[in-house]
Parts: sequence; C-alpha cells; structure tokens
Amino acid sequence: MGIYLNPGNAGFAEMIRDEYVDKTGLIGLVNDVIDTGRKLICSSRARRFGKSYAAQMLCAYYDQGCDSRDLFGNYEISTNPTFTTHLNQYHVLYWDITGVEPLTDRYRNLVPFLMKRVSEEIKEAYPEAEVGEDFAAALASLVQVSGRKIVVLIDEWDAPIRENPEIGQEYLKFLRSLFKNSGITAKVFAAAYMTGILPIRRDGSQSAISAFDEYTMVKPRQFAQYVGFTDDDVRKLCEKHGADYPQMRRWYNGYTFKGVGAVYNPNSVMKAIRYDDFDSYWTETSAAEGLISYISKGYRGLSKTVAELMAGLEVPVETKGFANDLVTFKDRDDVLTLMIHLGYLAYDSERGVARIPNDEVRQEFSRAIRQTGHEETEQRLAECDQLFLDTVEGREDAVAAQIAKVHREETAPLHYNREASLRSVIKLAYYTYRDNYLQWEELPAGEGYADIVYLPKPESGWPALVVELKWNEPAEGAIAQIKEKKYPEALQGYGSEIVLVGVSYDRDSKEHRCRIEKC
Repeated sequence: MGIYLNPGNAGFAEMIRDEYVDKTGLIGLVNDVIDTGRKLICSSRARRFGKSYAAQMLCAYYDQGCDSRDLFGNYEISTNPTFTTHLNQYHVLYWDITGVEPLTDRYRNLVPFLMKRVSEEIKEAYPEAEVGEDFAAALASLVQVSGRKIVVLIDEWDAPIRENPEIGQEYLKFLRSLFKNSGITAKVFAAAYMTGILPIRRDGSQSAISAFDEYTMVKPRQFAQYVGFTDDDVRKLCEKHGADYPQMRRWYNGYTFKGVGAVYNPNSVMKAIRYDDFDSYWTETSAAEGLISYISKGYRGLSKTVAELMAGLEVPVETKGFANDLVTFKDRDDVLTLMIHLGYLAYDSERGVARIPNDEVRQEFSRAIRQTGHEETEQRLAECDQLFLDTVEGREDAVAAQIAKVHREETAPLHYNREASLRSVIKLAYYTYRDNYLQWEELPAGEGYADIVYLPKPESGWPALVVELKWNEPAEGAIAQIKEKKYPEALQGYGSEIVLVGVSYDRDSKEHRCRIEKC
C-alpha cells in the first residue's frame, strides 16, 4: 500500500464511522463507463460540496490492494449488478493535489514530484516493472506485469491553475500527455475521475483536455444528485436529529438541478446539525475571501446585477465562453459564471438565469457589498439604508422620490410602463432588506394576499412593513386595501410594530406617490 499508488480504503472507512449520507450510487455511474470512450470524467463543484469524499469513496472501491466488500455492503452500490465486477480490481493512482502543495514549492515542482513518487512506488511494489524517465511507459509496464489497469483519481485537479497560474501550462501539458494519447489511455487506464472547483481550462474555445466529459455546477447532468445533499437526504437527517427542516431549507437549499430538484450544501447542513445552530458556515471556506474582488469589478452592468441579486431577483447569464480560470474575465457574464461555479449563485440551465440560492450565501453577499469600496455600490447601500429609515419614520415624499429614482435608473425604457416592473422596482429599492428582514411576496394575509411583506428578524428591532402597490390608482387606495383585506391580522402576535406602505404609479404623469401609516 502506497501513498499515491494504491493508498487503500482507510479514508472511506473513517468517513462512514461518522454521519454518512449514502452517495455510493456515484460508483455505478463510473462503472458504466469503465473501458469505454466515456471513461474520462471531470466533475467540478463548489467548495465544501463533498468532492474529496467522492474521491476517497472511489479509491476504496477500486483499489486492488485492499478488501472493501464489507465497507460497502450496507450501501446503495451493493445492489448494483456491477458491484462485484469492479470491486477492488484496479490499481488506483490517487492524487490529492492540494495535499502536495507544501511539498512542491506552490506547485512549481508538481509534475516532477508526482512522476518521481509514483515511479518509486511502482518499483517498490513491482521490482520487475520497467521504470525510467518515461512516466507513461512506467505506467504501461505496471499494467503489463500486474495484469491490472489503472483508475486515476485526481482530487482538486484545478488547484494549481487557481492558486499559481504561472505553472498552469506545464501542468496541463502533463495531463494532456497522459489522457490525449489514445494508445496510452486505451491500454493503461480503465477510467479517470477528476474533481475540482472549475471546469477544465479552455485554450481559446476548446477544452485543454478535450477527451474528458465535464459535469459542472452549470450542468451536472446525471451526476446532479451527487453534487450535494438532496431534499430527501436532508429531510431524513432532520427527522433523525430533530432539526428544523423548514429552517434548513431556508438556510442551505437553493441549488436546483434538472431531474433532481433541490440540492443543499452538505458541509453546512452537517455543521448546522452538529452544532445545533443555523448560521453561515461559508465564511470558513477560502471561497468567501474572493467574493469582494469579484463583485467589485468594473464591468458594465455588474453593480446593477448585484443589486438585483440582493433584491431576490433572477438575472440572465450567458455561461458559454468563460475561460474557466480566476483571472481571465471579459465581461459581467464571465464574473457571474465564475460565481456559479464557486457556489455563490444557483443557476437554472433551462432558463439561463442565476440567483442567490439561500440565506447562508446571501449573508456573505451582504457582508461583501459593504466592504467593496466601490463608489456606485456604496451609494446604492447608503440610499437603501436611508429608504428604510424614511419608511419607518413616515417620510412619504422621500420614499416616493427614491422609488422613482430607482424606477428611472434601473428599468429599461421598453419595460418602464409595465405594471410588473413596479414590483421589481420595490425589491430593488429595498435590496438590503436581508440585513434585518425576511421578504415575502403574495403573502396570504387576512382576506387576500399582500403584495410584499418585510418581516423583521427577531434581533433587528425594526417594525414589520406591509407594502401594497397600485398602478394608475391613488396610493390611498393601497392603504385602504391593506385595511379592508385585514392584511395586518396575519402578523398579529409577531411582536412587532407594523408599518403600512402604499405605493402608486401613474403611467401618464410618470409620478410615484406614497402613503404610510402605522398600526
């Protein structure tokens, strides 16, 4: 048993001794492509979404140097017809790329380090193997003398490209030498599975390692249910531990993939259960450190887009053309695409729109936008904070003027006089509400549905806001409707003062009016 060649099953054995959510069905997907033209897989997903868990699981299953039958006996894969066919039948090259960073001078010596260490382990385990300067030939000799092919597992494959881009070309050249040579690939490798945060880097419009099939946060396809915890996984965990399922959904749900539905951040769910505390655990990842730099970039329309996202709106994103690195940006869409891959945004591939997925990530956005130092963003924040204060203090003219300003600045002329745009304008105007509020649209209340309700977080000390919108009607009519339909009754017992806000827009005069009452 080596470190990089056939490291065994100790990692997976330790994993299942703790709370383990069964994701062994992923093994079946890899088994299906072994020794086929689809055997090269790159599965990228955000930090803390279980990439290393998957790699250790696959290592334990395929490694010929150990017996893992009992480890998998109670899990989904044990019922798969291919279970015994491939169980512990291959050599495994397992490279945890971030783990070797301290040994390679920030990856500068990564390629020679990996070749040297693997070659040494091949020679130690199989003295008759021919091991020299040709690394591919050494791997081929290992297969020939042992009669077993190799499954390559590369965890955090993109770390050198993310953390030290200057060595990226040498590293990609090394990977190409292994996986683009059809002779080597066919004779030596049964399969390869790479995990990372980013998809494979592109050279121009083509993937640098074109033979790999890619499954990403944009389109995970059949790997979607293994990106994170499904709704069924989380419901069972909540029942087992007595955790609040609706709270868990609000905090960590929000990533939705075709054919699977809701997907949660596994790391955050497990910590919320372990600590019995719903909080943002995103700050514990280095991903949070980069958010300020991304949303501060000066690309046209980006500041407005961030405001829309914070307001709870979906925004269109063109994900094609992204270079798949952290430095090559052409426009707003490239920045947003990166944030999708990093998990800051959830993406609907069928509609081509992105949104902030949940309260955990929303908190990170809220922290970041207040630290950007971006003049336009700071102005938006100041205006929004003032709008809340003006609303609570009943300054009707000031509220109407700010809503009119947002309507004028943020709505395209083609849509300016559309009734639906007014609701978006209100959400944009109050876009920092998540600092102190939860937002509800069409909230069932009294004898109808309130347009927008802002419920204060218990610790905030702010009053509840009930906002009713009127199009080509007086603002007084909005206040009257709130009372007639008894909307405030839905908030009785909430323990907060209630501010009634009526907002109207006259299409002909383009005037905005506001009426505010407290109850």
